Amino acid sequence: MSETTGPAGQRGSVRLRSVSKTYGSAEAAVYALRDVDLDIEPGELVVVLGPSGSGKTTLLNLIGGIEAADAGQLTVAGEELTERNPAALTGFRRAHIGFVFQYFNLVPTLTAQENIEVIAELTGRGARGRAAELLADVGLAERADHFPAQLSGGQQQRVAVARALITDPDLLLADEPTGALDTATGRRILELLQRSNREGRTVLMVTHNAVIAAIAHRVVRMRDGGVESVERQTEPADVASVAW
Repeated sequence: MSETTGPAGQRGSVRLRSVSKTYGSAEAAVYALRDVDLDIEPGELVVVLGPSGSGKTTLLNLIGGIEAADAGQLTVAGEELTERNPAALTGFRRAHIGFVFQYFNLVPTLTAQENIEVIAELTGRGARGRAAELLADVGLAERADHFPAQLSGGQQQRVAVARALITDPDLLLADEPTGALDTATGRRILELLQRSNREGRTVLMVTHNAVIAAIAHRVVRMRDGGVESVERQTEPADVASVAW
């Protein structure tokens, strides 16, 4: 796992206290999050469920340092993020967070391997040599020199997972990672995420698919910008055993 300036026992941890986020102002204001309290422990796999507009993606963006909260206290990997400026948030994100998005976000003019290597170059981690290894881990060693347009959707998402892991992040954030995929391919992506969690990484996944909740240690349900419930599961299911 990557180094952190926070306490070692807090790597991958998340703590929100009365966190709020509003877009717009006055009559046009949209309250995306309202006084959210939430704790995620290191090494957990947490699934966040909720309808469109419930605040799921905003929650992920704040935890990942893509956006800043308007109010409250947000601590990730032992580091307080609420008062950080955009440059500081960018530095924190590169050091500690891996992202997997629904629509892959690969650079079309770079090969699969180059899409992974470029993140290593941006973060200065010197991890370029791991790109081929990660492609092999996700079953795409033979596709290293292919461009995104030459890959299926599932293959592109596997490249995206490998890219998210190249910096060995404390926390892996996944926003609807199977939403654009067929069932069989989506299952393979979930197997990769579950394997990453079992290797010790904290995984936070946003999805609209309630079936996926079976693999989580905890399930967070959101509605209207708030946390409606948090359910702990003592025996998370293996992806392979879930009926889709």
